[in-house]
Amino acid sequence: MFRAPARLAWLDALRGPAALAVTMHHAGWTFAPDLWAEVDRRIDFGSWGVFVFFLVSGYIIPASLERRGDVRAFWTGRAFRLLPLLVSACCLVLLLALAGVLTLEPQLAERPLPVVALGNLTMLQELLNLPAVISVTWTLSYEMAFYLISVALFQVRQAGRSAEIAVVLALVAVGLGLLVPQTMIGGRDDVAAVLLPVAVVAAIAVTALGHGRVRTAAAVAGGLLGLGLVILGSRAGTWQGVIILATMFAGTAVHRAEQGAIPWRTAAVAVAVVLGCGLFAKDEPSWASAIALAYGAFGLAFALRRRAFPRWLARLGVISFSLYLLHPILLHVIPNPVLYFLALIPLSAMTYRLIEAPAQRLGKRLIAGGPEPR
Repeated sequence: MFRAPARLAWLDALRGPAALAVTMHHAGWTFAPDLWAEVDRRIDFGSWGVFVFFLVSGYIIPASLERRGDVRAFWTGRAFRLLPLLVSACCLVLLLALAGVLTLEPQLAERPLPVVALGNLTMLQELLNLPAVISVTWTLSYEMAFYLISVALFQVRQAGRSAEIAVVLALVAVGLGLLVPQTMIGGRDDVAAVLLPVAVVAAIAVTALGHGRVRTAAAVAGGLLGLGLVILGSRAGTWQGVIILATMFAGTAVHRAEQGAIPWRTAAVAVAVVLGCGLFAKDEPSWASAIALAYGAFGLAFALRRRAFPRWLARLGVISFSLYLLHPILLHVIPNPVLYFLALIPLSAMTYRLIEAPAQRLGKRLIAGGPEPR
């Protein structure tokens, strides 16, 4: 047992089970679909896992940005945290497909390869109605939108309004969800699928490299692009997409209350409103139970945050991104459920050690060696 306040062990203790829940969800539908259908009727473990991730991101991402106080360092850190493994995993999928080990999704051949590559590498494919090289990366599109909005709020000094933003987004999710139930970004619009991610990359680049009003304008443009993509491009519908954003800001509100920046009552109201609006975003009982239990798990872990956690549980959280990203590939490669679960954790630990950790260290060195923030 150990305490790790610097690493925030309670967050790692949440990430690990969340990643495993998603792997179990997809493995269940792959290896025992009839049995898993009965489980999934009661609780959607996949949705439980990803909503835990969204709450954790909401709690930690703005805190990380504000601790650094430098948007260039923030974007550098995010790039070296996510892109090395994402690019490696996508290349692995393509190599396995060329070797005949797995079959690519048919939708990947329906759009031009450069367009699909751009969408996936900018992590915006879900909001651009583009096929994903790795199915589970749809969540990264919402994470990217959240980063863009968080940076915009930080740059205009409105980051402290997390609770109000969470409530407004939750109410907007219901209203717009009823008016705009389906994505408005067409599945054949290659021009928009190129221009929008290029605009996002340009906004990030100018925000990171620019100064003064130019940086602020670019950050605001990026935030508006992120919000607009979620509202208009959420493939699951506007209600679900905006509720995901609201959920992340609810996580941020909890962090604000913990730091004493807002009253606990304000954070509690924000969480309750977002949860209440989110329960009905999808007309399935298993969805509502999953979302409620995700909020409950986050609340329980937060309440126990000063307690010790088993080392293996925190370690599982450290490799959770590898677990999350690699398990769909492994499902195609290993058709045996026992071998699948035996191989998944060692493989994820290896990719963390060989790809994620070195990339993160390099990102930290680049941040430390960069110019002072302005």
